[in-house]
Amino acid sequence: MAVGGAPWEAFERQVDEARSRFAALIGARDDQVAVMPNASVGAYQVASTRDWSARERIVTTTAEFPSIAHVWLAQRACGAEVVYAAPAAESYAGLINRHTSLVSVPLISYYDAARPPVTEVVRAARSVGAEVFVDAYQAVGVEPVDVGRLDCDFLVAGTSKYLLGLPGLAFLYTRSPERTDHTPRLTGWFGRVDPFAFDPYHLDFSTSATRFETGTAAVPACYAANAGLRLIAELNPTTVRAHVRQLVESACERLIEQGEQVRALPPTRRGAHIGLIDSDPAGLARRLTERGVVVSPRGDLIRVAFHYYSDIEDITALCAALRADRARVGRLPAPSPVDPRSRLSCT
Repeated sequence: MAVGGAPWEAFERQVDEARSRFAALIGARDDQVAVMPNASVGAYQVASTRDWSARERIVTTTAEFPSIAHVWLAQRACGAEVVYAAPAAESYAGLINRHTSLVSVPLISYYDAARPPVTEVVRAARSVGAEVFVDAYQAVGVEPVDVGRLDCDFLVAGTSKYLLGLPGLAFLYTRSPERTDHTPRLTGWFGRVDPFAFDPYHLDFSTSATRFETGTAAVPACYAANAGLRLIAELNPTTVRAHVRQLVESACERLIEQGEQVRALPPTRRGAHIGLIDSDPAGLARRLTERGVVVSPRGDLIRVAFHYYSDIEDITALCAALRADRARVGRLPAPSPVDPRSRLSCT
């Protein structure tokens, strides 16, 4: 509880700590990281600073999370051309050309945890002078992420998934904050050189990534983010990835054995979640929640995610809850006849 009014200095320390901890986690400098309310605003801040008249093409992917993809689509009104690549490297390469300004690629797909060939995509973008935007929301916290190794220009991630925080906080990494065609179109007092100058007449922009920031951050989410980031900082990301990979493999085997239809790629090509195909994902998710198993409905499947705190007992609980639900409902899941992503690929 705050006593004696809003403790702004304490709030600012929480925001700065979250920025610093996230920067350390991805191998960036503090001045390269902006605090955002969500990943979509981060993507918009990147898009709003670009001049699409010289290079009009945005190459995104069918595996893009819609909230990011929608930001790119909105740039059509500003003269951008948006084209979609399949997740494979050769599909990207066929669309990246001298007209390309920005290439967007998720580190891990939100849908089926597939790993797009980010290294090859970055190489293709670099060959024509295009910049690369990486959505790492489904990766940071459960595996090593290093912006230097990725060689990306921008990266976004948020705290409400594997970083163990709450909704309302995300981060935007920018390799070179000042090297943009335009200043950000969305701004606020924390985008200023000195926010506490309270100057309504002048619009100056910081030389660091704070130039992309807007109004007051979600301070409660910052407190939660720092608690989660402190825990993550105590872990070895490589060890976390190995643990999660083992759990995902075990879950695949046990679920398939009991007749479930699983959407999961081979171990080296997937992240920390798998999909269970069902004709009513939202309904199944609600019923599993009633049995103490929390999953997320996504399209024609439910997404089952694992973390370092997960263990084999969680898989046992999931399998038991599914058996009980199937017995009560009296049916097994049916794959979608339309979506080709529903094919089983767990090996």
